[in-house]
Amino acid sequence: MKKMLLQATRRILKPLIRLLYRKGIAFGEFSQLARQIYVEVAGDMLMAEGERPTTSRIAIATGLTRKDVAQLRQTADDELPTNSYNRGARVMTGWLHDNEFHDSTGKPAALPLQGNTGSFSALVNRYSGDMPYRAMLQEMERLGAVQTDNAGNVQLMGGGYIPHASDSEKFSILGTDVPALIATIEHNVITEDRQHLRFQRKVSYDNLPEEVIPTFKAMVNQDGLDLLIKFNAWLADQDRDSNPQAVGTGRVRAGVGIYYFEEPMTEPSPKVDHDA
Repeated sequence: MKKMLLQATRRILKPLIRLLYRKGIAFGEFSQLARQIYVEVAGDMLMAEGERPTTSRIAIATGLTRKDVAQLRQTADDELPTNSYNRGARVMTGWLHDNEFHDSTGKPAALPLQGNTGSFSALVNRYSGDMPYRAMLQEMERLGAVQTDNAGNVQLMGGGYIPHASDSEKFSILGTDVPALIATIEHNVITEDRQHLRFQRKVSYDNLPEEVIPTFKAMVNQDGLDLLIKFNAWLADQDRDSNPQAVGTGRVRAGVGIYYFEEPMTEPSPKVDHDA
């Protein structure tokens, strides 16, 4: 079991380390971060188990020294900025599913900047809370999500809020979407009651000709977006930020993610007759 977990961890880390390497993050920085996370997780787990997360107890649980644990516990935890991304994503998906902001064909319309209904300002007011619409316009223009035409109308440039121009926004997505997937897998690993398992499925084949890939990508882009729009429309009606009339208790974050993956398969090495 431990060996399989370490092998899985290696596969998780490899693309992450590749990204860190490309962005100039040295091993020392990654090592320091990993040590800090170990201390944080150990403290959280000990508290959940009813124990006091003392420096000595965390040191025993993690294998670090008491001095290391004490220093790491004083290190501030810098959260990735996600508010801008979350607000922009809500505006984008509201634009995609809300009929008020569609044209006669049912597609997202080019919106006038201002107006009580059917305008970009009305869209932002409905789906982004108290953010000024001009600030949202500037942010979405910066990320390549919208553009303003010659008539002054705001046009949607894609079917999803994907920040093309901002590394910080892309890393914000990395810091929210990947942990969500891993948390779902963790939940399914430790949950014994099948009724409480979370939906986690994928489909893939590993002997596909290159010529079929563009067709499959287009299929995923369209069908995946249609499914997400359907889920988004339902969630928006239940969310108290999007729909102040929604009722209920507590506060929960829930959603579903769809992603496309592709990688070349290594051809089997030809057999070599070493006696030849």
